[in-house]
Amino acid sequence: MRKTTKRLYLIPVLSKALDILELLQTENQQMTLEAIHRETKISKTTVYRILKTFVHRGYLSQSQDGLYRQVSRPKKMRFGFGGQSAEMPFSNEVTESLKLAAASVGVDLMILDNSYDGPTAIRNVEQFVEARVDLIIEFQVEQNVAPIIADKIAAANIPLIAIDIPHPHATFFGVDNYRVGVEAGEVLAAHAVRHWSGKVDWILGLDLPEAGQLVQSRITGAFEGVRATIADLPDECFVRMDGRGIRERSRKLVSDFLQRHPKDKHILLAAATDTSALGALDAVREQKRERNVVIVGQDCIAEAIAEMRVPNSPMIASISHETGSYGQNLIHLGLALLRGQTVAPYNYVNHRLVTRETLPPL
Repeated sequence: MRKTTKRLYLIPVLSKALDILELLQTENQQMTLEAIHRETKISKTTVYRILKTFVHRGYLSQSQDGLYRQVSRPKKMRFGFGGQSAEMPFSNEVTESLKLAAASVGVDLMILDNSYDGPTAIRNVEQFVEARVDLIIEFQVEQNVAPIIADKIAAANIPLIAIDIPHPHATFFGVDNYRVGVEAGEVLAAHAVRHWSGKVDWILGLDLPEAGQLVQSRITGAFEGVRATIADLPDECFVRMDGRGIRERSRKLVSDFLQRHPKDKHILLAAATDTSALGALDAVREQKRERNVVIVGQDCIAEAIAEMRVPNSPMIASISHETGSYGQNLIHLGLALLRGQTVAPYNYVNHRLVTRETLPPL
């Protein structure tokens, strides 16, 4: 009877990594890369990459003269993340980016949904404090509850990073709200100059007042961007509306405005978020006013990009806040705070103007 050999399901590179770790455990002293290579017979390139990975993940330390030694394994970091709302596309993109970044560096992530609601955000923070997370990343929409949230977190001596809306005691992370607003306004004004000979009847701003002055500066910036291009527009042409970043609310506000001004043909609209912009677009189409209105949003969510591809769509641009970079930047910022490193109080993400002309072909 023929003897069979049981198949071993081994991962070669993992075995090599464990060989290196066990060697350092046995020697219980600092070793050079060369010594580790000599003792294990593993290629220098592989030894180098394994050592760097162990140092990055906290299993080994490396001295200034290049010596490696095993260290006591630190407890796994746990970050709390209060997401703005699971119903908001931009918020979901931030959450997914953060999940990927946390997994890549071995940080546990406790995620709770703030549901676009201040009292819910407060309750979520209380859960984070009770769970004793190492750091909290807060993404909520109501400026009036920011001090309450920040005070609870400060009392627990937990570092706080606030996305888009400043919180007391927090490190700010987000877009340069005024600057992205200015760029939106410049695009709207350029369209008016190019297609309407600079004639403008109204400049509408779908604002988000409850988020506070910093987020409202998106609309302030948009109005200034228009003024800088088209001179002598009367102040009464500039109208702010509280769209609250909600599609249906924004649709109704714009629909009511268009019904009150049926003969006006040159309307520029800047929205604080793409979700508000898409609500405005719904209203424009319902009223059959596609030729009278042009819209620029913020966030560059997938539906806004798809809309910009539609020929002659009133949605002519959006400012991308590059959500794909949020996760990595937030995790590295959080780790820097926990290590006691000095970080800037305001940390701005890169942004990018996206128009129909700059979209890559499908």
